[in-house]
Amino acid sequence: MVRIFHVRNMVCNRCIKVLRSELSNKNIELLEIELGKLKINIKEAKDSEIIESVLRSNGFELIDSPEKQLVEQVKIELLKLLRKLPLHMQRNLSKHLQEKLNLEYSKISKIFSLKEKITIEKYFIKLKIEKVKELIQTRAYNFTEIAQLLDYSHINHLSRQFKREMKMSLSDYKKQQKNSRIPLDKII
Repeated sequence: MVRIFHVRNMVCNRCIKVLRSELSNKNIELLEIELGKLKINIKEAKDSEIIESVLRSNGFELIDSPEKQLVEQVKIELLKLLRKLPLHMQRNLSKHLQEKLNLEYSKISKIFSLKEKITIEKYFIKLKIEKVKELIQTRAYNFTEIAQLLDYSHINHLSRQFKREMKMSLSDYKKQQKNSRIPLDKII
């Protein structure tokens, strides 16, 4: 029997790689895998227990409600946006999510805010700040280039947002030379 599992905390391609490997080692027939979702051929009743165990032991969890599935889909779409730099938003975030999730933005926003206690926009800012920290650590770009890569209208906009979130300037963060990045699955 083919079953789809919705999974929380799958935030990158390494998550996919880990689950693919772990499930294969347990002889679970994985038909499809993508961020937030597994499609598996369940052969025996114990397969579901094995899958849940593999997920738990790797920091993932099953999503048990349509609202939580929607929240996870929003997070995945936002992560996908930040994966391809430079970020160029042809339309605003609300229209992008509405199109990708095929739901009215007001519904998406309401459910996300209720479940996560933060707006989608504030969550996206937190993701962008983590990306800024990553780019600073690579030392491949200056602050102006980072602002351009992340579609900020001006370096000052990025600077203000960074200082508001991090309680320090971009320069101070760079001088610290320590990794204070937050794992993407722990942002909220």
